Amino acid sequence: MRRTTIMILLGTVLTLALVASALAQGQGPGPGKGWGPGSRYQRMYNPATVETLTGQVIAVDTFAPGKGMGRGVHLMVKTEKETIPVHLGPSWYVQEQGVTFVAGDQITVTGSRIDFKGKPAVIAAEVKKGDQVLKLRDANGIPVWAGWQGK
Repeated sequence: MRRTTIMILLGTVLTLALVASALAQGQGPGPGKGWGPGSRYQRMYNPATVETLTGQVIAVDTFAPGKGMGRGVHLMVKTEKETIPVHLGPSWYVQEQGVTFVAGDQITVTGSRIDFKGKPAVIAAEVKKGDQVLKLRDANGIPVWAGWQGK
């Protein structure tokens, strides 16, 4: 009996830890939460404003684009016309893809031009660096990580 109680307690603690971790990463359940489809942030992606930019990465940073969201990867990209922030996706997903970015990298970004906190930005759907391609969203802006299971 004592062993069963301990196993139940351990299972409960593990479940709570996983839920807390998911919420901290901005992956909470329901629409409007975090990085997932249907969230307020993801609804900013507009297929009608998709464009392709080529430029040089001048800075790589992480940021939380909205309240309660986990950290995401953010690039500052200098093109011939402008320097613009490019939002990639949640840090945990980008890190798992094996494509890294550093200042000086030449990249091509396809994504939706948006107004983010009063300034222009791009939410990336795809980033090409040399022969590497980082796929982030489909043509409708649905995040690839929404169905990703570490494969």
